[in-house]
Amino acid sequence: MVIPQNYPFHSNQGGFSLLELILVIVIGGIVASMTTSILTLPIHAYVDNARRATLTASAESVLDRMQRDIRRALPNSIRVSADSKTLELLHIINGGRYRAKLALAGAGDIIDFSIADNGFDVLGNLQNFSSISMGVDKIAVYPLNTAGSNAYAGDNIVTTGAGSTAGHMNHPVFQFPLQSPQQRFFIVDTPITYHCDTSALAERDKVLIRYEGYAIQATQPIPPSTGGAIQANYLADCVFSYNSGSSTRSGLVTIELTLADESGESIRLIHQIHVDNQP
Repeated sequence: MVIPQNYPFHSNQGGFSLLELILVIVIGGIVASMTTSILTLPIHAYVDNARRATLTASAESVLDRMQRDIRRALPNSIRVSADSKTLELLHIINGGRYRAKLALAGAGDIIDFSIADNGFDVLGNLQNFSSISMGVDKIAVYPLNTAGSNAYAGDNIVTTGAGSTAGHMNHPVFQFPLQSPQQRFFIVDTPITYHCDTSALAERDKVLIRYEGYAIQATQPIPPSTGGAIQANYLADCVFSYNSGSSTRSGLVTIELTLADESGESIRLIHQIHVDNQP
């Protein structure tokens, strides 16, 4: 068989040049990079917001608990340590007005501030009387932060006595030093301390601890030795400050909390709480 000289053994085929292939790879890389950024940035933002939300929720929970305790502090009982890391207060659970004068017929049991006594009448029954633990909780009258009328020193505070009723309070023989202009008395159940411990190396081990149920002490314990419960982890820093105000003007507690997790995310919250210091 004779094959014509112009018969094509192979058909003509097109292809990519090396330059075209490089351009495709470069453009593909650019598109992939842009797509990755578009997808990862919102994911990173979501994760960052979730971490901040977790830290904020933890701090707000602590601040709410502290606010409840501080607003029930015995007047003039808040004290802050020299390094501003520890705050203590005496916690009120009840209170009322004592009888200061006898009835017209000479009846009634008053507080006589000139002698030691062992009980007094309450003007109007105490509310939630069952919440008082007799022999444990204490009665305070006209608490000040001065010598001679300081509850921490035991100057004007005495343990409740057995046989007390909603209309009459018994207590061991005791002489209250100063009378209240408003005839007010308070029932205290426990001292409470908030202490910031940032000495640990790991962020999760830096904590805010709440103490209760320990003995009232003339010198502020920093921190108390018993009754502690962790309120928050990841505590980077905290600062407590207290403006005592006066007997006619509310005091002001300022709380600054900084929380930071192990990724480096951090939040800082400042909260101010007014304190009634009218004894």
